[in-house]
Amino acid sequence: MACKQEAKKSHIIIAEYPETKKVDTVDTYFGVKVKDPYRWLEDDRSPETEAWVVAENKATFDYLNKIPYRDTLKQRLSELWNYEKVGAPFKEGDYTYFSKNNGLQNQNVIYRKKGNDEAEVFLDPNTFSKDGTTSLGGLSFSENGKILAYSISEGGSDWRKVILMNTENKEIIEDTLVDIKFSGMSWFKNEGFYYSSYDKPKGSELSAKTDQHKVYYHKLGTPQKEDLLIFGGTPEEKHRYIMADVTEDNKYLIISASISTSGNKLFIKDLTKPNSPYVTILNHTDSDTDVLKNNGSTLFLATNLNAPNKKIVTVDASNPSPEYWVDLIPETEHVLSPSTSGKYILAHYMVDALSKVKQYNFKGELIREIKLPGLGTASGFGSKKNEKIDYFSFTNYNTPSSIYTLDLETGETALYWKPAIDFNSNDYESHQVFYTSKDGTKIPMMITYKKGLELNGKNPTMLYAYGGFNISLTPTFSVPNVVWMEQGGIYAVPNLRGGGEYGKVWHDAGTKMQKQNVFDDFIAAGEYLIKNNYTSSKFLAVRGGSNGGLLVGATLTQRPDLMQVALPAVGVLDMLRYHTFTAGAGWAYDYGTAEDSKEMFEYLKKYSPVHNVKKGFEYPATLITTGDHDDRVVPSHSFKFAAALQAKQVGKHPVLIRIETDAGHGAGTPISKTIEQYADIFGFTLDNMKFKSLPNKI
Repeated sequence: MACKQEAKKSHIIIAEYPETKKVDTVDTYFGVKVKDPYRWLEDDRSPETEAWVVAENKATFDYLNKIPYRDTLKQRLSELWNYEKVGAPFKEGDYTYFSKNNGLQNQNVIYRKKGNDEAEVFLDPNTFSKDGTTSLGGLSFSENGKILAYSISEGGSDWRKVILMNTENKEIIEDTLVDIKFSGMSWFKNEGFYYSSYDKPKGSELSAKTDQHKVYYHKLGTPQKEDLLIFGGTPEEKHRYIMADVTEDNKYLIISASISTSGNKLFIKDLTKPNSPYVTILNHTDSDTDVLKNNGSTLFLATNLNAPNKKIVTVDASNPSPEYWVDLIPETEHVLSPSTSGKYILAHYMVDALSKVKQYNFKGELIREIKLPGLGTASGFGSKKNEKIDYFSFTNYNTPSSIYTLDLETGETALYWKPAIDFNSNDYESHQVFYTSKDGTKIPMMITYKKGLELNGKNPTMLYAYGGFNISLTPTFSVPNVVWMEQGGIYAVPNLRGGGEYGKVWHDAGTKMQKQNVFDDFIAAGEYLIKNNYTSSKFLAVRGGSNGGLLVGATLTQRPDLMQVALPAVGVLDMLRYHTFTAGAGWAYDYGTAEDSKEMFEYLKKYSPVHNVKKGFEYPATLITTGDHDDRVVPSHSFKFAAALQAKQVGKHPVLIRIETDAGHGAGTPISKTIEQYADIFGFTLDNMKFKSLPNKI
């Protein structure tokens, strides 16, 4: 063991971690040589990397095991998590299906009922594996509801298997389909379904590049090797992400093809005519455009083409290109996320990251605004064309998610299900503030804490954000956040540029050569909290995952003085090489790549966390978290960042990496593992804020 941390106070736990060897790897970009001493950690299959993971985990858990209140936090997380959770019901065939978790089940269970009969267990993912690490991905039913295709993920991997079941007797039919990735499953009548995948890569399936997505059609009763290649097999059709959807009336196949996570081409094929050609709706990726629905040959599209906040247009399928589009629901100042429900369009708008829902008919006439239970996030709208009742969920930072019915004819909403949880929403308050970023831009932030909290600059504060990929952070209830706030903690979420809260313009303002805006927005959020006495730098923790892990990594290297604790999770941390792994090249819309131009290379290198750890700096206490099976953001990002920080850190603050085994990017993580992770994260955070015991007794 080496790199022993010095402890100035007896209650501070001493951290030790192993030396990490360096190699003489150098890359040259536009004549500039860049050292990459930890390149060997990119080989996720090597015995050396495996031994490094074991050694780092030992060091991390040796530290965490000494935190006196870690088990108490775990116990409280378990207690509060142990309440029944129910998903909104949906109808397929003769049955109504819904998900339910009794409390601490690792995975949600699918139930069903016929009419007024008692509900029965239909599919229990907790039986998929002994340790709960095999999870249910998606469900897709045939038109008559008699056949189910469902996908599973093993160890958190993005690679999926698809299993077919006879829903009448719950028997598995056919062989399992394998090697499917980033795919939906869209049925054509009761005959078969479309899905997407890549050719299995040579080398490591966890890190090797996947670049050419292909759409296949699986006909029931035939082996997977006979599945028809539908789209994506030619150089002209090569795209990184392709999704196939059949319209509800089985008339059209819609193909959406993308080279990045933003922007898509769109094609349509008439399934009622054998060998019909693909007709182009959009032949460029300058917009995000989707087919919402069709009425006969009339298509209803949601698009941000020349409408950054989105609008709905109609067009005939025979001539579907943009010059023939007719506005149905025009763009407004608020971002639109529409869905169809029964015979209506439900237009969900974000107003400063809060939900507002309006109901329209298919003539584009406003019927009414839907009255929501309060200020927060409404989601889940979307029922089949003949349904008259829809279901939606509502939540915010201090309101557990409840399910409501919506009568589509009257517009009336009613509480359908409310959780019985040991939590009183009235004890907490959540309010929105607007603060000014470095360049003068106003940024919204939601701040939540227990009522009566004294704003004395000494409150442990968790600043969480994302800031990328057009993703919006809207108010959502979280058991871990409640446990944090029970300890006198503040939970703050700013809506940074790069997200989708204010449409395409807001997203683009945090991409490529403007990515620094996102970090500046985050830094300004921390400064606002400190200036207004919510907290101080000694009690501020910053946290984010994936692109949010990049956000934390860039912030802690640029402003290590701002926070006491940094918590980057499954982060994109090597900005010069991210695009060489798995589907990373698809993130170039947001980031650009080091190969684009000398200017882009220099910009990326200037903020890339791995390349900006400086020797002799005292960085905040840092707990990096990742999964050894993460094939979205490969764990070598976190490995290399941890190695660099450990080698160059000075002072007393520990730098640790917690590597979850048999875990991926996060989706499908068993509840038991999630509880352990949060107990470790909160314990590490409070310990490094110098709390000898929990701020509030549990």
